[in-house]
Amino acid sequence: MHKFALLLIILGAALWGSIGIFVQALYDLGFTPIEVVTIRVTVAFIFLVVYLLIKDAKAIKIKWKHFPFFIGTGICSIVLFNWAYFTAIQEMNLSVAAVLLYTGPVFVTILARIFFKELLTKQKIAALCTTFIGCIFVIGLFPLNTGTLSFYGIMVGLISGFGYALYSIFGKAALSSYSSLTTTTYTFLVASAALLPTTGLFTKGLEVWNAEVLWYSIGLGLLPTVVAYLLYTTGLHYVESSKASIASTIEPVVAALIGVFIFHDVLGGWQTFGMLLVISAVFLINIKGKQPAPMKPLEKSGTGV
Repeated sequence: MHKFALLLIILGAALWGSIGIFVQALYDLGFTPIEVVTIRVTVAFIFLVVYLLIKDAKAIKIKWKHFPFFIGTGICSIVLFNWAYFTAIQEMNLSVAAVLLYTGPVFVTILARIFFKELLTKQKIAALCTTFIGCIFVIGLFPLNTGTLSFYGIMVGLISGFGYALYSIFGKAALSSYSSLTTTTYTFLVASAALLPTTGLFTKGLEVWNAEVLWYSIGLGLLPTVVAYLLYTTGLHYVESSKASIASTIEPVVAALIGVFIFHDVLGGWQTFGMLLVISAVFLINIKGKQPAPMKPLEKSGTGV
């Protein structure tokens, strides 16, 4: 089950890596980063709540004492890291923004050690160091080459990594009581409720919502959002938060390849070497060795997928 769960996480992360296709298209159509975030979470919520009601209407019930978990996943994570990530894409190229997002495993490992007492093994430390060094190469800090990078872009990129990390922490807590489908649905409910009244997105005229905008909006809400989050959240049931976050670093690889082949981003030799380091970290955490007993699923009900 552990290997299958990691595969779900990797597949979900690969879908996350395709997000730049939809985001860049909506930018070109005149939408701002925060408006694109709002489109993403709102469309995702619509898909999720319809699916939840059809599949298991009883799963929509939650206890109000657990609502802070969804504030954590919805606002502290989804809203924060999406805004920061989409802003970083505007400030820099997609490839660099995606790798900055994946400083997240460092934050996850530290937070998971504090809140869940997850073991900080030599294997995890090696994988984290490999990921971190790979990120340094990719963003061009070694050799020193910051001509195409802005300080603001780097900072919002790092904020996106921290926001991403919070999803694994709050999500793990929510999964102790709810299915992955319930957790994901309420995450996007809270995110939508926070963004819709503040962005003014849907006060725009109807002429803005043409077929092309609707196509990219649906694609953004479905593939790199609903499907990706359900795959990741399901895998998170059976895998430690820190290991899941390291495994999901396959996303910047996919994003970088899309950036190069679709948007014609240019990656230098050192950046390519950094990408290879990030990929190797995923394999490193899957090397069999002397490890603690596998985690039992935290969920009380089915996975919900």
